[in-house]
Amino acid sequence: MSLTKVTFYFDVSCPFAWLTSRWMKEVEKVRDAEVEWVPMSLAVLNDGRDHLPEAYKEAMKANWGPARVFAKVKNEKPEMVDALYTAMGTKIHVEGQDHKQGFGAYDEIIRAALAEVGLPEDFAEAANVDGDDALLRGYHQQAMDAVGDDVGTPVLQLGDTAFFGPVITRVPTGEDAGEMLDHAVGLAKFPYFFEMKRSRTERPQVR
Repeated sequence: MSLTKVTFYFDVSCPFAWLTSRWMKEVEKVRDAEVEWVPMSLAVLNDGRDHLPEAYKEAMKANWGPARVFAKVKNEKPEMVDALYTAMGTKIHVEGQDHKQGFGAYDEIIRAALAEVGLPEDFAEAANVDGDDALLRGYHQQAMDAVGDDVGTPVLQLGDTAFFGPVITRVPTGEDAGEMLDHAVGLAKFPYFFEMKRSRTERPQVR
């Protein structure tokens, strides 16, 4: 099978993006796939939406920090985005340090994840300053330009075609992971295919 180029847009705080990303890591074991990891941001997506519940607004405040750090890493050390996503995502989703609220809530996790993958500790300073927000917004806009509006994270771009999702609640492994990618690539070949959806009947199984 020919090389499949995938651009994966993610927000590390999102459990659905996390599961989809772990699927892509399984895909890499069984398919000739080249994945580029690019940050997007639920905080950017929801910026200015004053009608949101207060608890969700506080979660969005927390999400600025890690997203800003990923934008900096993508810009300066792009080869490290994959490893940092795995390290930070594991702490947030697998080790149960999710549901953070308020500005600066992820600071400790950010510092620990940077240290784990050997990135400079001063990268953590990006979390609480808005100087790099233009950079983050630029990466986020790449996802929106590829897929359109009214979507969240993850965004999966296969060649020139991008979709929101796939939204999964479990991570397929082995040939199941490969077959799921095969089907996604197949659907992406049809320029008039846009979406399929059904109601979820289970929560993300991240632990």
